[in-house]
Amino acid sequence: MNRKDLRIVFLGNPEFARYHLEVLLLQGFNVVGVVSAADKPAGRGMKLRSSPVAQFARNQAIPLLQPKNLKSEDFLRELKTLKADIQVVIAFRMLPESVWSMPPMGTVNLHASLLPDYRGAAPINWAIINGEEETGVTTFKLKHAIDTGDILLQEKCEIAENDTAGSLHDKLMLLGAETTVSTLDGLLKGNLEEKAQEPAAKHKSAPKIFPSDCFINFETSAVEINNFVRGLSPYPVARTLLDGKTLKIYGIHYKHSTEVGKAGSIESDGKNYLRI
Repeated sequence: MNRKDLRIVFLGNPEFARYHLEVLLLQGFNVVGVVSAADKPAGRGMKLRSSPVAQFARNQAIPLLQPKNLKSEDFLRELKTLKADIQVVIAFRMLPESVWSMPPMGTVNLHASLLPDYRGAAPINWAIINGEEETGVTTFKLKHAIDTGDILLQEKCEIAENDTAGSLHDKLMLLGAETTVSTLDGLLKGNLEEKAQEPAAKHKSAPKIFPSDCFINFETSAVEINNFVRGLSPYPVARTLLDGKTLKIYGIHYKHSTEVGKAGSIESDGKNYLRI
């Protein structure tokens, strides 16, 4: 079997996933269907808005499924008619076994970390928040528990001192697409060895970040605050309260100083300088 014969169903939502789908098509893979989130009202006018993946699939005339319920009989029946050999999942949602076990070659997921570290919804953010100097991407076969399947390929990526969640996202998006292509080629050739992950208790997690988690703790060090701000920029954004109002902070510059102020206090030159 070659790339053109391999029938792929792609599942994903955001731009990170859309880029992977585009690369698969450019590399000559046979994507026979796409699954993405249902269109949702958004913006001031609350007009229906498609996910980047769904919009791209429509533009490319690829059969598109947008189920509200992944366990519904209608969706499962439609999915089955696509006769996928394998499914590729990137930045989608947790799948029921009836979906991930359907193709004969299983379902491959790409995760933006070096698993088993940073399992969870926000691996890019947490790697920077925790001050890591390195992260990467992992492809693995889906199993029941999220992000726990047997590893297929891993590729490392350096985290630069000035990287934000946004810039690291773009690095991993490029690296992830290359790794996904290599994974599919390896599976076609039969030369990939699946490797079981180590127990999660020994490794760092990456839980979903809520707005209430984004407030800066000024009792921590300047290095930790800098990592926190970088790890939340440009989304969901670090913040603090100023005169009772929420102030969003997208970036900071810090330096060592012998001057020590009270944690949380703000000084200004009245023009363009703030010291917090």
